[in-house]
Amino acid sequence: MIDIHLHFDGSLPLELVQRQAKLQNLPYADLPEEELRDRIVCPIDCGSLNDFLARFAIPLEILQTYDSLREGVEAVMNILKSQGILYAELRFAPQHHTKKGLTQEDAVKAALEGLQNGLSDGRIRAQLILCAMRGDGNDDENFETLRLTKKYLHQGVCAFDLAGAEALFSTEHYRELFARATDMGVPFTIHAGEAAGPESVRAALSFGAKRIGYGVHAIEDPALVEELKEKQTVLECCVISNVQSKAVGSAKEHPIRYFLKQGLKVTLNTDNMTISQTSMAREVSFVREHLGLTKEQELQLYLNAADAAFLDEESKEELKHAIAKAF
Repeated sequence: MIDIHLHFDGSLPLELVQRQAKLQNLPYADLPEEELRDRIVCPIDCGSLNDFLARFAIPLEILQTYDSLREGVEAVMNILKSQGILYAELRFAPQHHTKKGLTQEDAVKAALEGLQNGLSDGRIRAQLILCAMRGDGNDDENFETLRLTKKYLHQGVCAFDLAGAEALFSTEHYRELFARATDMGVPFTIHAGEAAGPESVRAALSFGAKRIGYGVHAIEDPALVEELKEKQTVLECCVISNVQSKAVGSAKEHPIRYFLKQGLKVTLNTDNMTISQTSMAREVSFVREHLGLTKEQELQLYLNAADAAFLDEESKEELKHAIAKAF
């Protein structure tokens, strides 16, 4: 019912990908539907993290125009509404969408237009999170993403994030970026503890992160688990994606249920609906099947997500009331 960790580029409907590929005369425009699906959708037994990440190539290639970005966000919003989602935070990296002349700000404006179109019927609440990217030589781009987060904060954008190749580019490298975010009063979450160990989560905490994307490797450090509990730091778990990306060895090894039992503020999310062929309903079903999630624990995951949302307190209480009513 609430999804606070959702990459919209990894959640595009395949028919939109195919239509935009034809409109833009891209090389794979005439691929049979099944072949296009095989190149974007990742099986649960994905071979490697690199194989998982390769599934983003085609979606990112089509999302280089204003219209495709606007259409993409609106299409994802329509999918969420069809699933009965009450609230969602859609994230993306504006710097990934500048290869054909758009500026980062153009990309943000296009996404915001798509968001507003999706909000217009009042069936869902949603906001955008703008992602900086781990990498070499893109510090200027990351600070520009932060500037845009501040500029459009409370105008459809709700927070800043850091995503990308965590094993290659340590979280510690981005200390100055998040010190600036703090100085600017910009809320943020950080992908950490997926492809790197507990030290990555510790770095994110030291920056002041109140939310961590995934954080699954925190389980390797009992003292860190205790710190996460004491601080009530939110963990944005995405179980199917975490299995596919090899953040965990298997579904049964995912620590989400353990974190719940330890009193951590853990949430369940989809990450990438198309690439992982998932939804909130499927995530819940998957965790029930492999980890024995109870109905009470499912409710707690939703309430945790409502608490964690980048919303004012009144809106959070409204969400909790709607969740309780639905249960």
